[in-house]
Amino acid sequence: MINIFLIFGDSYSAHKSYIPNDHDFYYCDEGGDWGEPVTKMYADQMWWGHLIKNTDAKLIRNDSWSGAAIGYTGYSGDCSETSSFICRYHKLAETGFFNENHIDTILIFGGTNDSWCQAPIGEEKYSDWEKEDLFSALPAICYFIDVLKKDHPDKRIIFLINCDSIKTEIIECIKNASKRIGIEFVELKNIDKLTKHPTVTGMEQIYCQLMAYLKSQN
Repeated sequence: MINIFLIFGDSYSAHKSYIPNDHDFYYCDEGGDWGEPVTKMYADQMWWGHLIKNTDAKLIRNDSWSGAAIGYTGYSGDCSETSSFICRYHKLAETGFFNENHIDTILIFGGTNDSWCQAPIGEEKYSDWEKEDLFSALPAICYFIDVLKKDHPDKRIIFLINCDSIKTEIIECIKNASKRIGIEFVELKNIDKLTKHPTVTGMEQIYCQLMAYLKSQN
């Protein structure tokens, strides 16, 4: 099971009270109704909130950013130095986070914005990446999984896949790269959503599907 974990995520995981102050959030305690730019949801209703509440798991950092893509192409163009998962990971590593903190599990919940922002798809690539490769979704996903696994071979890495809402090519790339590089993945399906984002019910469904997977691996 999961003990001490880190999240790399996007809006599906981004609650104002639990992410860095300079990251954009989607959910917060005092948010508006569904359809507003910010949606009301309490932290213990988030998928990871259920994990904390119902298990012994401890969230050491939620590095989620609403609207973030894994790769370097975002809604406003180049996000290689700001919100991209790749950039955020390298900044965290460079500041010594992984040397100063013990974690056993990294949970990735992304790929949705790489699909929605219409980033170039590209092709799966598993070595010799150039910076320009990472502006395309598939090579960026392969790179991100690869660098996490190489840098943290002793940690459990699990990719949560938003199968209801993203391009088939991205879903297949996540699965292919995960198998090839040697991390785990969970295919999330039939999640209740409004305005393309999980509702309170949807968050519980994400948690339940993750837990079902974890229990199946014991």
